[in-house]
Amino acid sequence: MLKDMVLQVEKTPSGQTLLRKDGYTYMWWREAFFDIDQRLRVMDSQGIDMRALSLSSPSVYDWSGLRQVEMAQYMNDVTTKMVQSHPDRFFGLGTLPLSDIEASLIELDRLTLELGMKGVMIGSNVAGMQLNHERFEPIWAKIDALKLPVFEHPMFPPNVGKEEFELPLRLGFVFDTTTCATRLIYSGVFERYPNFPYIMAHTGGALLMLLKRLDNGYELFPDCRQYIKKPPSEYAKQLYYDTASFYAPSIMMAHEIVGPDRILFGSDEPLIGADTSLIEGLPIPQSHKTKILGENAARLFGL
Repeated sequence: MLKDMVLQVEKTPSGQTLLRKDGYTYMWWREAFFDIDQRLRVMDSQGIDMRALSLSSPSVYDWSGLRQVEMAQYMNDVTTKMVQSHPDRFFGLGTLPLSDIEASLIELDRLTLELGMKGVMIGSNVAGMQLNHERFEPIWAKIDALKLPVFEHPMFPPNVGKEEFELPLRLGFVFDTTTCATRLIYSGVFERYPNFPYIMAHTGGALLMLLKRLDNGYELFPDCRQYIKKPPSEYAKQLYYDTASFYAPSIMMAHEIVGPDRILFGSDEPLIGADTSLIEGLPIPQSHKTKILGENAARLFGL
């Protein structure tokens, strides 16, 4: 990891191991997280047939240079072995060493041609660099040519300082997902590359509730329409959103704005591990619930 990365280990009475940094939890786990048989039993108890495996946060971006490339390759190899051991229960989303563009392009070939990954997981920033930076253009171009699904998971916002109340996790993730998507929309990434599914964690953060504000920016400011040909809300309606806000009003708002074809069930397993009861309880047609709980994912990932 980076030379200045110093983490403190704390144990909780509930069996959590917390990795703490500057007063907030950088990552945490329970021993059961690493028990694949236990996780399969949880899936069975929840009625979940298949699960996407991906590296969320922290990703490999805390390493630099060749070490980041090695860690991305390692994570992709480990994920592939898990999928191969239970191909009827798991499918994989790969990780890219995005600080190295050429290595990422090579890894994209390996993920799709050798490892059989169904998509990639990309963080909301790469060691502080925003995803609309011009250096990532070859990545978006190749992903678009492959029509490869992208799942965006938030990273901690750049330059998080001393914090309390777990705000980097509670608010920082939501902020960074929203910022990332807004930058990608305004910068024209989805205008130039319209052919790949882009899936946002946590029901898109705060993006959907801000669409009118973003559209107002498009109408008022030349900078907000420099790279796009239509209001931001039109691009947002072409994106995909998981249900891992775990909040029925948020999911209902997504259902109203983007429709049932663009919402995918998310459990945040094993950190939250939500079951399907929230979706089953929504006041929407059963056919819409069926799409959210599996049909949409099967279609997007070619299952």
